[in-house]
Amino acid sequence: MAVTPGEVAVTGGANGTRSLPSRVVPPHQLPSTPDELAAEAAARLGWHGVVLPEIRLLGRKVNLVARLRTVAHAERIAMGVAPVTDRAVVDTWTWPEFVGSAPAAAVEIAGVLTVQRHWRTGLAALVPFARYGETAMVLPSAATLTEDYVDNCLPRARTYGMAVLTADEDAVVETDLLGHSERLLVTGDPISRWVNEVAYELLLAHELPAAVD
Repeated sequence: MAVTPGEVAVTGGANGTRSLPSRVVPPHQLPSTPDELAAEAAARLGWHGVVLPEIRLLGRKVNLVARLRTVAHAERIAMGVAPVTDRAVVDTWTWPEFVGSAPAAAVEIAGVLTVQRHWRTGLAALVPFARYGETAMVLPSAATLTEDYVDNCLPRARTYGMAVLTADEDAVVETDLLGHSERLLVTGDPISRWVNEVAYELLLAHELPAAVD
């Protein structure tokens, strides 16, 4: 008898075989909020900047760590150029005919963090950003105690230069794998400019004490 995935076959009874739902293993729980764990991770990694609230970018939930470029920010205030988060507009800034007139990037992004319950979700969240700079994922400590994590997560994280940190039940964050930047990075393309503008808007909108370069 065919058994529906997620069920187990039990023999016996009037019909000979019946299916029961299999036990569902709950996912590893996060010991604190993503924003709090991201802040702890940024401090552990030595990333200088403000850990911005979790936001969905490119379909992924991430925390940007950014600091204000005061000179560029002052120039944009003088020119009356606020953050621009319309991707269609930002795309034109990289066109040859507009490069000279595009506003300067007013924010420097120190890195991109994601806090997830499983490494596969964390990897998927960070891959689009790994080509631009530092990235790191924070996982519950229990999620790293498997062969799958050792055999599959760590090699992939090394390939992309990602750091991996763990958070125990008391929300103590430790570094399990250091990231590296010995790879060719992309700068100044439409996506990186747009992400920079999003970070700029968040820094100003939340009136956070932005770290200065």
